[in-house]
Amino acid sequence: MPEIPDEKFDALVIGGGITGCGTARDAAMRGLKVALIERDDFASGTSGRSSRLVHGGIRYLEHGQLHLVRESIREREILLRIAPHLVKTLAFTWPIYRGARVGKLKLGAGLFMYRLMALGKSRGHSSLNAKETLEREPSLSSTGLTGSAVYYDACTDDARLTIANAIAAEQSGAFVASHTRVAGIIRDGGKAIGVIVAPQHSGETQEIRARVLVDATGVWQNELTGAARGQRHRGSKGVHVAVPRERVGNRDAITMISEVDGRVMFCLPAGPQTIIGTTDTWTDDAPENVHASRSDIDYLLRSANAYFPRARLSIDDVISAWAGIRPLIGGQSNNPTAVSREHSITVDDAGIIHVTGGKLTTYRSMAAEIVDRVQRALGETVRRATTDSVELPGTDRAGEISKLQRDDSRLSDPLVPELPYTGAHLVYGITREKALSLGDLLIRRTHLAFETRDHGKSVAARAAAMVAPVLDWDEQTKSARVREFDQEIGRMFAISAE
Repeated sequence: MPEIPDEKFDALVIGGGITGCGTARDAAMRGLKVALIERDDFASGTSGRSSRLVHGGIRYLEHGQLHLVRESIREREILLRIAPHLVKTLAFTWPIYRGARVGKLKLGAGLFMYRLMALGKSRGHSSLNAKETLEREPSLSSTGLTGSAVYYDACTDDARLTIANAIAAEQSGAFVASHTRVAGIIRDGGKAIGVIVAPQHSGETQEIRARVLVDATGVWQNELTGAARGQRHRGSKGVHVAVPRERVGNRDAITMISEVDGRVMFCLPAGPQTIIGTTDTWTDDAPENVHASRSDIDYLLRSANAYFPRARLSIDDVISAWAGIRPLIGGQSNNPTAVSREHSITVDDAGIIHVTGGKLTTYRSMAAEIVDRVQRALGETVRRATTDSVELPGTDRAGEISKLQRDDSRLSDPLVPELPYTGAHLVYGITREKALSLGDLLIRRTHLAFETRDHGKSVAARAAAMVAPVLDWDEQTKSARVREFDQEIGRMFAISAE
């Protein structure tokens, strides 16, 4: 961990997911003295296990969540503008089959409202007949197909979007540290005035003092606050699988309605792979140990096979499967899909600001609301930062990686054949993207662990040798870091029987 400045911060943000990193960036851009602490790596929780979509939330129209749809569309357009290197427009085809729960009229009305709420700031949609649909997506089932709608949302690299916000916060003056656990909250007369932190791989503890604490730990909030089981925030598990794209045959993104339970879900293009997701089930699993089960995978494959019958996907086709937990507010419903994806900001008796819920797409506006609360708690006049117009860092990433490869040819060889990742990606991840471990590099700065059947296990030792000079690892440390990586991928990509 970098040396903590010997000063009292205005705000201490606990949690380095998209909400915490976005909050730290916003607060730092307002001129506040900010510290951001993350127990593991930035985006190592839910923020790095999403569907990788920045979307307006067309499916939320069905539940009448018009405010969330309007906010999501606005934020999607902002992110396309401030992070063009991370957020890209993506075409979706929504096939319509005879007898489907969402038919042509209902879908057309929803897309018309979607377009209307975008106020003309996004691309329009189009309607196709069955023949045109199969010309566009020839691998779709033709049985009962009556047509489709084509509309546009956006996709992203969720982990790197999160990390870009952490870097932007640091560039604006914030103190930023990952792999640093909060071991306790310091209180004075019942009010929280700081935390005791314990950096990973160190027996030492240090204090960080702040005038306001922000809890952005999401599904880890129960652990931070010590909530009793009956008071715990409920979480919804979302599982995704990656399969070879050539087996599915989708050209763009496909919006599906599961034949199993009628949920809206997606087949998404991801280079040579297709990502299928997601599930939505209540879980009591610990967030650090949540993973996919056979029943989760069977559900996803059965849903996809109904749309792509020639694929005949089975568990043997699954390259990787992973799960994240959504921190939802008001989780009293038996059906988590019906629970709003909006967020809640509360202040406890100790003065800690807690944020729960929300979604990746709306993180920036959520962060602005949180920092408004911080400024009010500080007795300051609220003054919004220009987070909607200042570009996020990382636009030079491809060029810098190419330069590393030119300067040292040893860094230009692929780590895995047919994947684009090289030693230069690892070095860049350390020197420019705050990576400190093999998991940081192979799971989040690259997606190598998602895109290989062994999740990077076979290249971990070689990767450790490449980065050891940069991170000052000796032989014993390299071996320890490889073992830690094996444990991390075991937790994240395991598939349980139930």
